[in-house]
Amino acid sequence: MTDPNTLSPLDLDTPDKTFLDSNELVINMGPQHPATHGVLRVILRLDGEKVLGLECVIGYLHRGVEKIAEHRTYTMFNPYVDRMDYVAAVSNGLGYCEAVEKLLSVEAPPRAQYIRVILTELNRIASHQLWLGTHALDIGAITPLFYTFRDREEILKIFEKYCGARLTTHAFRIGGLQYEAYDGFEKEVKNFLTFFAPKIDEYEELLTTNRIWLERTKGVGKISGKDCIALGVTGPVLRASGVQWDIRKAQPYANYKNFDFKIPTGEHGDTYDRYLVRMAEMRQSCRIIEQAVAGIPEGPIMAKVPKVMKPPVGEVYHSIEAPKGELGYFIVSDGSTQPYRIRVRPPSFVNLQALDVMCRGQLVSDVIAVIGTLDIVLGEVDR
Repeated sequence: MTDPNTLSPLDLDTPDKTFLDSNELVINMGPQHPATHGVLRVILRLDGEKVLGLECVIGYLHRGVEKIAEHRTYTMFNPYVDRMDYVAAVSNGLGYCEAVEKLLSVEAPPRAQYIRVILTELNRIASHQLWLGTHALDIGAITPLFYTFRDREEILKIFEKYCGARLTTHAFRIGGLQYEAYDGFEKEVKNFLTFFAPKIDEYEELLTTNRIWLERTKGVGKISGKDCIALGVTGPVLRASGVQWDIRKAQPYANYKNFDFKIPTGEHGDTYDRYLVRMAEMRQSCRIIEQAVAGIPEGPIMAKVPKVMKPPVGEVYHSIEAPKGELGYFIVSDGSTQPYRIRVRPPSFVNLQALDVMCRGQLVSDVIAVIGTLDIVLGEVDR
């Protein structure tokens, strides 16, 4: 059989002249397949059950968010970013607000930055919980879905009480926060941490040493740190391949420099390591939130920003560590109230190009596991 490592990129235009004498087959997975985590079409070239190569076809959810930005003011565009990675809306808002603040040479007050960190890390946990539940469901483990959604509900209650939204949580304003923390906010966050810490152990009891889980994830979808860097892969996928890169540490923003936490990494770059890294990240997020709640300073929640925002002519790129990887915003200002150009660098879009490398030589059932372990959301792939 052909060595998958020596294959050229998948060529779908050349007809297969040896079809009758070969087991090679081209099939579609998606765009309506429940395990593609959205409207993603994957064209698979197979030799029996072995994957020889694949190609991702995207664009089924395209909404033209970047083009919309050119016809909205900086403030009006703010809620649109919540709809990209709708599982991590708080992170989207943080990245956009900080990018515009950098363009305006404005810095959010310390109190606002601490509350931003708390909400963003709660959102990271909620995103990882949804990933774990759906990823386990893809592979055949049903129970974790009920566990993770049960516990995620407690985070959504805090979001709902803070700003009235549960999913597309519009929490931040350019220059600070939309709302002051409600009475009892700190106490409820502390109660959640006490409630959630043992729940992570429950997740691990279900999966970490489960024989079926190990067989479906160990050695599946391996990718080296070198290949991750070459493909621009970031986030837990990169760290699971042994590369210790986290923007919260490498290029601190929003007061992350004041918090003590570790960067979990893996060794083998397989689906199992990516699972372990995300589990460890939830524990580190709890650690960050605990420090942030204990140190929230008094003071204003908004910096002095003009009512009509006209950033000076120039451009800026700002990125944050979203739950799925590096989320970056490139903004070009022409001095008017509307951005001349906004370009979003979403982690799901960039990480998705590694799918071909990770799946070659694997079985069809492994493709499901690898798509799940990438933790993509098609809202930010297509934008």
